[in-house]
Amino acid sequence: MIYLVDDDAAVREALAMLLSTYGKEVATFPDAAHLIAHADWTRPGVLVLDLRLPAVSGLQLMTQLSAKGISWPTIMITGHGDVEACRRAFRAGVTDFLTKPVDEHVLMEAIAACEVQLAEHLAQAETAALLKQLTGREAEVIELVSKGLGSKEIAAALTVSVRTVDSHRANIAAKLGTPSVAEQTRLWLSAHR
Repeated sequence: MIYLVDDDAAVREALAMLLSTYGKEVATFPDAAHLIAHADWTRPGVLVLDLRLPAVSGLQLMTQLSAKGISWPTIMITGHGDVEACRRAFRAGVTDFLTKPVDEHVLMEAIAACEVQLAEHLAQAETAALLKQLTGREAEVIELVSKGLGSKEIAAALTVSVRTVDSHRANIAAKLGTPSVAEQTRLWLSAHR
């Protein structure tokens, strides 16, 4: 999903039409207030924001969204770009900064990069949610598994029985949705880098 915010109706319409020809689903908004009020926040996506919006600028909108826990990849577009605006935008966390008129191919490359970034962010969030289900002891067990220890070594390290460790490992497999030790280790390590 692409969330496009631009106060110029002609720009909104042209960019929405362009993006739809590439198979992108686009929701358009004339300003920050409309985005905040009407966007489907349950559907993460890529933000394409005009730098100079009425009332609340694109950068101010990013700050407001970040305060609400929404930090989706963002492309800032502007017809009045300068080095200082670009610097502020990148400091605020934008993925790309483009000047109007926006080149079609440059925009699509920027969106592709944002989609990769979004997919990585969503995968990390999903992994964190899975790992959050683990009890404290299960987290200790998977940490030791990720270091290459077997059930006997883990039992000795935690001063519990091998049977208890095996029970924890079965619970871990169920909660993470995979019996693969390699996949469990990958999930644990990706969350603890």
